[in-house]
Order: sequence, then C-alpha cells, then structure tokens
Amino acid sequence: MERRNRLSRRQFVVGAGSAGLGLLAGCGRVPWQGQAASKVPRVGVLGERSPADPFHETFRQGLHELGYIEGQNIALEYRYAHAVTDHIPERTLELLDLNIDVLVVGGGIAAQAAKARTSTVPIVFTQAGDPVGSGLVASLAHPGGNVTGQSVYAPELTPKRLELLKETVPGLSRVAVLWNAGNPGNYGQFREAEAAGRALNTAIESLAVRIPDDLEEATARAARAGAGAVLTLSDSATISHRSQIAAAALRNRLPTMFANKAYLAGGGLMSYGPDITDSFRHAAAHVDKILKAAKPADLPVEQPTRFELAINLKAAKALDLTLAPTLLARADEVIE
Repeated sequence: MERRNRLSRRQFVVGAGSAGLGLLAGCGRVPWQGQAASKVPRVGVLGERSPADPFHETFRQGLHELGYIEGQNIALEYRYAHAVTDHIPERTLELLDLNIDVLVVGGGIAAQAAKARTSTVPIVFTQAGDPVGSGLVASLAHPGGNVTGQSVYAPELTPKRLELLKETVPGLSRVAVLWNAGNPGNYGQFREAEAAGRALNTAIESLAVRIPDDLEEATARAARAGAGAVLTLSDSATISHRSQIAAAALRNRLPTMFANKAYLAGGGLMSYGPDITDSFRHAAAHVDKILKAAKPADLPVEQPTRFELAINLKAAKALDLTLAPTLLARADEVIE
C-alpha cells in the first residue's frame, strides 16, 4: 500500500509537470506569480564606439535622471559596429536575440537595418537624417510602426553652412560636398547642397566616397578641381572617421565645415548645427515612455530647435586662416 501511494504521488508530479510544460509551450513564457512586477527591463544599444563614448554616457545620465540605475532597475546590452556598415545587421541580430524590450540605435543606416529585422521590438534612433524621406517613419508627428526617435535633419542648415564657409574663406567659389556613398539617405541632402550652391553662386562638387577607403584620394581630387573648402554631410560613418576627414582636408589645405561640434574633436575647422549629445538624453526619455507602455507609433519624432556655431582656432591656424572678429563673436563655442 505504501509503495502504491509513493508511485501515485510520483505519477501525479510527473503528470502535473508534463501538463505545465504543455501550458508553457502553448502560451509562451509565463512568469511565476509576482515575476512581471519585478522584471528588470533590458535595453539594447547599438553603437559605433565603446561604452566610454560621451554619447553613451549622456544616454545613461538621461536614464539616471528618470530614475533608472544600470544593474539595478534596468539592464543595458551594448554591441558595436566600429564604423563598419557591414557589421550593423549582425550586431542588430545579436541584440534582438537577447530578448530586449527596446533597441536604441544611432543614425539612419542602423535604424533601417533594425527595422528590416524586427517589426515588434520598439526601436529608438538618436540622430537620423531624414526619417520621413528615408521611409523610417510615416510622418514626424505620427511615426507608425515600431520606430521613433530624434532627427537631426533641418534642410535650412545647408544654406547657412555654405554662407558661413563663404564668410570664412575669401573668394570661395567652389565647395566639395563629402558624403557617405553607402548611405542613400545622404543623396537628398546633397541635392539640397546643390540648390543652396546655385542660390549663393557657388559651384558644388560631389564627393560620394566609400569611408574610409576613398577619403584621401577624393579630397585630393577636390583640391585639384579647384574646391576651396569641404562640407561634410553627417552620418554615423563620417562622424566615426572625423579625424581622417579633417586630416585629409588639412593635407590638401581645405577648410572644413561639419554638421555639429562633435566633429571638431577630430580637428575640423567649423560646425553649425544641433548638439547631438542632447539627442541621446532625449532618447532616454523615449525609452522611459516605451517601458511605461507607450507605443513608438504614437511618439512623435523630435527635431532640434537650437543650433550652435563652433570654431576650432587650432585648425584655422594650421590653415593660415585669419577669422574675422565678428565671426568669432557670433560663435557659441571657440575651441582654442
């Protein structure tokens, strides 16, 4: 009798376990009671460089200001493409395989790669160029789908950057526009530069390059063609190789204009545009809303509202450029 009772209890446990496995198989992951309330959200971050990158630090600071502490009530998983476009899809899949709750990416190329691989995981981009024109979102106000974020795109900035270059370089009549040929979204910005050039009676030469392999040859070609300066269009590849761009331009005695002051850490001359570091703080706010059940489709894409002029005096000296005091007085930041 005792033996039969032990067997019956064992059979009951096995049977109940099998039934439980069947329930789990049919319904997906079923947390034990109370687990959902204590679940730590997991956020994937696809970057270009290391965790010491100032952009990532700003993102973490933004999360901290909203009450999130890494390792306590939020987990951050990082993967890096190291400025190699071909690495982005693989790194994206690695993050998605970690069962993340939100995916944070940098520019438009990474956002497109992520969108192509998931229609369910929320994606927050930090510095896309033209998210509507590139098809990332349906509109800025109503993104639709699973993608939203911060755009650094402002068409009115291209004419202003050309104006500043003409003010800086006496007699400037031809400008080379350097852009990443691997990013089709930059073509629209190049066309805007062409239109701005016509309005300012300035010839525009296209430098559609593979980065970093073509930088040196393309910059030298622009100098031979009579370009007096280089305007670089912004994307993750050009900002990752900002030092190489600035160095190639300097070797060919070409002043450089960039989209934001983060580029000047590489030795460029000037920048005019938004502070993209702020976009990572805003990304933290988007992540917070999504973790609190907001849908990316309903979160408007944010655009910059403040633009800064930054000037690198060290680069000006290396180019033997004398900058007008009125120009320096207008600068928001002068790098000594």
